[in-house]
Amino acid sequence: MPDSGQIRQTAATVTAPPAPPGDDTGDLARFGYRQELERSLGSFSSFAAGFSYISIMTGVFQLFGFGFASGGPAFIWSWPLVFIGQGAVALCFAEVAGQFPLAGGVYQWSKQVARPATAWMSGWIMTIGAVVTAAAVAVAYQVILPQVSLAFQIVGGAADAGQTATPEGAKNAILLALGLVVFTTVVNIVGVRLMAKINNLGVAVELVGVTLLIVMLAVHIRRGPQVITHTQGTGAGQSLGYFGAFLVASIMSAYVFYGFDTAGSLAEETREPRRHAPRAILRALTAAFLAGGLLMLVGMMAVGDINAKELGTLGMPYLIKSTLGTGLGNVFLVCSAIAITVCCLAVQTAAIRLLFAMARDGRLPFGAAIAKVSPRSKTPIVPAVLTGVLTIALLLVNIGNQRAFYILTSVAIILFYIPYLMVTGPMLLRRVRGQWPRPDHGPYFNLGRWGTPVNAFAVLYGAAMTVNLAWPRAAVYGHDHWYFQWGAVVFTAVIVAVGAGLYLVRRGQRSAPISD
Repeated sequence: MPDSGQIRQTAATVTAPPAPPGDDTGDLARFGYRQELERSLGSFSSFAAGFSYISIMTGVFQLFGFGFASGGPAFIWSWPLVFIGQGAVALCFAEVAGQFPLAGGVYQWSKQVARPATAWMSGWIMTIGAVVTAAAVAVAYQVILPQVSLAFQIVGGAADAGQTATPEGAKNAILLALGLVVFTTVVNIVGVRLMAKINNLGVAVELVGVTLLIVMLAVHIRRGPQVITHTQGTGAGQSLGYFGAFLVASIMSAYVFYGFDTAGSLAEETREPRRHAPRAILRALTAAFLAGGLLMLVGMMAVGDINAKELGTLGMPYLIKSTLGTGLGNVFLVCSAIAITVCCLAVQTAAIRLLFAMARDGRLPFGAAIAKVSPRSKTPIVPAVLTGVLTIALLLVNIGNQRAFYILTSVAIILFYIPYLMVTGPMLLRRVRGQWPRPDHGPYFNLGRWGTPVNAFAVLYGAAMTVNLAWPRAAVYGHDHWYFQWGAVVFTAVIVAVGAGLYLVRRGQRSAPISD
């Protein structure tokens, strides 16, 4: 028997014409699903979901210090390079988002363009990646809140404020993160309307805050833009010279530019998702690029001492407070804390929809329970609780580990880049075979003759950045213990192996192969 949300088993692709515009329920029925989630989100909410996941005032505030310490001011050149690479991925996603307006985003898109095993693996890896990302984002509270008030430094003292590299700072980071995850879990249980209101408000605060911050920093400019050509000797000791340092520093940009696919994950709760989701994906990525790039550029032009060691340890919070003063600086740090809150909320929301979509397709143990939607909140409760518990467990395992911050960050990015490749790779094969775009593509987003080169570049970029992120370099993972240095490789390999095992077990329990 099919799960409660599913009307019938569907084929790998749906070739019937889409329902008329505005008939979102009828359009969903074409794919074999009933409308169970509450369809109440508009175009801004769709954009806000993708933008809050990227979250400039989370990623840039959290990792500017890492990028600066690793590559000096010149690390900022990784920003446009990563944007171009992920922009190619986003263009591919915009095409499939307009064709498959379904909850689950990347999993659903992979299901439509790839084999069942690939679709399962993309969803499995993405689920783990979302949990790891939620933990990594929640840890960012430590970078911000104790620098606003030492009252947030529950463990340790003033020397640990804003630090994740000290033992007490690492413990405090986990404590603050736990509180945030509990909050986001409760919000997601209550329902999508509350989630959207909080998320929209948070994105509005972030957009206004980052705009005002750029303007305020611009008023204090002390040096010209040539500052971004300085490397500050960071290439010394690197086997590849500054290029090696730059590759490490690029992790900062790679960390920020992902999660834009979340706009597609909420498709079944968005009105006219075929029209809104592609635009939301591209707008979220572009807005993040412009805001984050200007913030870092103007910030480095405005800071008093560009050689201050605190830029590499305390990062953007130090840059802002030392330039604008403590009072005004704290206002913008509070804006950053709000951005971190809605970012973590968006990450968990996307993970919930992914679990719901996979369970509804019969791909998870206890699928009927996981896919059950509360008639009151119109939200799948079990995935909300499950993602919250798993994130909390991951945080507790890493309590007191000073290196957990960067390991979590790197692993989180890898566990998104791989599923992204499981969409762009099969999609490229379909293009080469003349199977994409399909004849019934319709008036929705289409790359046209640029499709093949853009898609090929997206695949090459994704593969190259995945290798760069997982490379067991001491600058990121340390060299004192092999399990830290090879942590990203080993952890990813284990996740893939477990996922493959679960797929084979689930497939063997059915009388026929898992159907798409």
